[in-house]
Amino acid sequence: MARKVLIADDDGLSREFMAEALRAAGHEVLEAETGKRACQLFEREQPQLVFTDLRMPEGDGLRVLETVKKLAPEVPVVLVTAFGTVETAVQAMRTGAEDFIMKPVTIEQIDLVLERLADRAQLLRENKVLKAQIAAGRGQEDCVGISSPWRRCLALAERVARTRATVLIRGESGAGKEVVADRIHRSSDRANGPYIRTNCAVLQDSLLTSELFGHEKGAFTGAYARKEGRFELADGGTLFLDEIGEISPEIQAKLLRVLESGEFERVGGKETVKVDVRVICATNRDLEQMIREGSFREDLFYRLNVVPVLVPALRERREDVPALAEHFLRRFAREYGSPARAFSASTIETMKAHDWPGNVRELANMVQRQVLLANDEIIDEVQLGIGGGVVPAGVQALDEVGQSIAEMERRLILGTLRKTGGNKTEASKILGVTARTLSNKLRLYRERGELPGAVGV
Repeated sequence: MARKVLIADDDGLSREFMAEALRAAGHEVLEAETGKRACQLFEREQPQLVFTDLRMPEGDGLRVLETVKKLAPEVPVVLVTAFGTVETAVQAMRTGAEDFIMKPVTIEQIDLVLERLADRAQLLRENKVLKAQIAAGRGQEDCVGISSPWRRCLALAERVARTRATVLIRGESGAGKEVVADRIHRSSDRANGPYIRTNCAVLQDSLLTSELFGHEKGAFTGAYARKEGRFELADGGTLFLDEIGEISPEIQAKLLRVLESGEFERVGGKETVKVDVRVICATNRDLEQMIREGSFREDLFYRLNVVPVLVPALRERREDVPALAEHFLRRFAREYGSPARAFSASTIETMKAHDWPGNVRELANMVQRQVLLANDEIIDEVQLGIGGGVVPAGVQALDEVGQSIAEMERRLILGTLRKTGGNKTEASKILGVTARTLSNKLRLYRERGELPGAVGV
């Protein structure tokens, strides 16, 4: 791979020999005869590799090393040294230099150093990939389910994984879009390449632009060095863009160009960067409606929507609830050292009857909460819904328009108690809360004077 290389050496013959050898190998070379000049060139030109002599006027090689590691820690520095400074060179390597070579320099030495640096870069890249795969591993484990809608979704994901097409994953929040994206990457011929994920909704436009496309030093306040963006990091692999419906029209235009040509410029830069990236997007937004409103580009939509994959809501795959719940139970019990081992049959039925507006994410959070609070191996009571409440079967719906949530909850609890004749144990089962939670609620109502005597508790 061709690089921009800085050579710092006050020995003109040695410097020119190295420059010739590197140019012959296809590299762009910058030359400096003093440590001060080397630091100035590095700050201005941002080379990707530095060869520096240890002994130079106006700042030695250690100063150059310090400057490089301060401005761009990822740039490798190779020390060029005479026999008498080997000890100093070894010490410098302990403080950040990648390698050193002895004078007089030979082409063989240069080739060997470049080969070692290439091997090191490959190891670092593989390490990034492994970390990304480990991070994505949990999502892969969450591919749990036997329902027809879910199996159809996964089958389509695996079919499109074998192509190079851009994929748009659609579905409600928490339904498992990220899990499907992970499945597509792992089933593709890019599975051994990097898998980079970005949530487009969590960053402002300027930050998201830099995050996706990278930036050059000085592009904006705080840009102290060049930074590679997510597209460069994903080169040769997959980039997953979650919440794609949240990006601005400006970023939409840049994304369209990358999808069509594989090219872009870093923020504040003029150099065109070319990458080979497979893009997977996900959204819970109605993009067609956004197109009609003028907030989403129609041409980008058709470029993204080459292969649409719809992830079913959990209420559409209720038969998967028991398996998912048990999967999360095992995970969280192992993570927290909880005694919980299973759900009772009645609890499973309660969970299957719930609509799960928050989908799989809501189910996972509920199980996590129950595992944290569990004292026994069998969990036989669960709290569902926002705030742990659920409208129980058999209790007539109330006209709640104009009522606060707290008042709705109070009326529901008191109505259930009336239905059970004041039996708190039975009422707590109907409400799907623990007896202690119900008692605490009643004590609060009593202290506020909100507990009618007719309830009989």
